Amino acid sequence: MKPRMVDISDKKIIYREAEAYGRIRLSEETIKLINEGKIEKGDPLQVAAIAGINAAKLTPYLLPMCHPIEITNVDIRCSIEDETHVGCRAKVKAIARTGVEMEALTAVTIALLNVWDMVKKYEKDEKGLYPRTRIEEIVVSSKIKKDLENLDR
Repeated sequence: MKPRMVDISDKKIIYREAEAYGRIRLSEETIKLINEGKIEKGDPLQVAAIAGINAAKLTPYLLPMCHPIEITNVDIRCSIEDETHVGCRAKVKAIARTGVEMEALTAVTIALLNVWDMVKKYEKDEKGLYPRTRIEEIVVSSKIKKDLENLDR
């Protein structure tokens, strides 16, 4: 079967919302540097949030079978969860014929990759590898679909 975009012409336009979550494992030393504001490239949590917003909007360019939709809101929250993890949540909203799960997943993934990029200097071992650094648990954590008549405005 050849690749094709699914026809959503007959689907109803409704409110859609999806939230995705993921986290990155870092060394305790790197987490301490983030807490102290000592990362050379700046605050990785703020940059990750901005990058995640951009990623949500660019999803159909990265995933060729995703429909371009008008996103009405993207909210990214990245925070230090414990002594070895930074977590990121992305909530994406749209009024559309198709869901926003891929946009939320893309936002979280790119946010976490930006954290990695900003702290890689501190995570490398003597071989230039990242033995402790791991992006983990990327999941869709919630999804909402509502008819427009049922929206609280």
